[in-house]
Amino acid sequence: MGSLVSCLSDPCPSASPPPQAKRRSSTSSRGRGGGRDSAKATMAIDEEALAAAAALVLGQRGAVGAFERSASVRCAAKRQGQGPPLPRSCSTRPRSLADPELQPQQLLAKDLNTKDLETNIIVLVHGGGFGAWCWYKTISLLEDSGFKVNAIDLTGSGIHSYDTNKISSLSEYSEPLTSYLKGLGVAEKVILVGHDFGGACISYAMEMFPSKIAKAVFLCAAMLTNGHSALDMFQQQMDTNGTLQKAQEFVYSNGKDRPPTAINIDKALLRDLLFNQSPSKDVSLASVSMRPIPFAPVLEKLVLTAENYGSVRRFYVETTEDNAIPLPLQQSMCGTNPPEKVLRLKGADHAPFFSKPQALHKTLVEIATMPPVQAS
Repeated sequence: MGSLVSCLSDPCPSASPPPQAKRRSSTSSRGRGGGRDSAKATMAIDEEALAAAAALVLGQRGAVGAFERSASVRCAAKRQGQGPPLPRSCSTRPRSLADPELQPQQLLAKDLNTKDLETNIIVLVHGGGFGAWCWYKTISLLEDSGFKVNAIDLTGSGIHSYDTNKISSLSEYSEPLTSYLKGLGVAEKVILVGHDFGGACISYAMEMFPSKIAKAVFLCAAMLTNGHSALDMFQQQMDTNGTLQKAQEFVYSNGKDRPPTAINIDKALLRDLLFNQSPSKDVSLASVSMRPIPFAPVLEKLVLTAENYGSVRRFYVETTEDNAIPLPLQQSMCGTNPPEKVLRLKGADHAPFFSKPQALHKTLVEIATMPPVQAS
């Protein structure tokens, strides 16, 4: 900020002694001349402002290029040789082609009328240790595009006050989600998006409320088959990558002679495991917001039937730079339990809502706008 002020301020006055009293009349005449100069400068500023406004209006009508509002762009040429350029973004992560910077009108998807879709309600279900807070970018982008968005805090997660160590089943852990689905109207449907262990939760909900769910999206998530648990999947991950095994810390609230009640993630390894492509500010948010993962639901084997779970359209979104559920493991789950379509977020880590929010938004809108399957 100091360099910006010095860039715009007048040069420092010289250290010469002040003028003598006999020069006062000369000083006064300069003051009157300075007033005229000041008026001219004010008129020039007004003219520049009018020209800028005209350029903005014309730019919006397509007559000229869009008006550049960024001070870092306008000052870049002037600042050559005057120190480092002004930053373009507060994010520490360089923007990649896989997550391009979009203009507001592109994000708003003005041509999209969500009321014409099979459903415009999207329910976001976080992964183990996360909470509804992790979706803040996705919520904003989807709402700006006209969707109704609900981010669920599962039991003992986010701001849900229940003690994680006391959760004894997947049904108890998923209760906020199932209660929400139970409260929907007769004809209402939603799109479920489950991240990480949230994949097991939305699978459980698909089995219970298949008629309430238009589509289910597994975002680098546990997409399990009948009779398997999330622990089965995570054990496969440990065979391919030792990062998870190093990062997890078991909690024994009932004593070391009893099974673990929860799992913590070592904060020193959070970035390496979950956020290796995410901005530092989001890593900091996660480090003070994540809570223990209840262990009992991870152990529970799902009961999934073709009539219920199998009747819901499923989509899988892969993340290529994922260290928590590596890409080969994601592909293995899709091979064992094929979804309707597999989509990919290039350059995304295990938290694509942080590392690739624009690309994730585009993918979710793409899935939401797929027309319903016609009954044969």
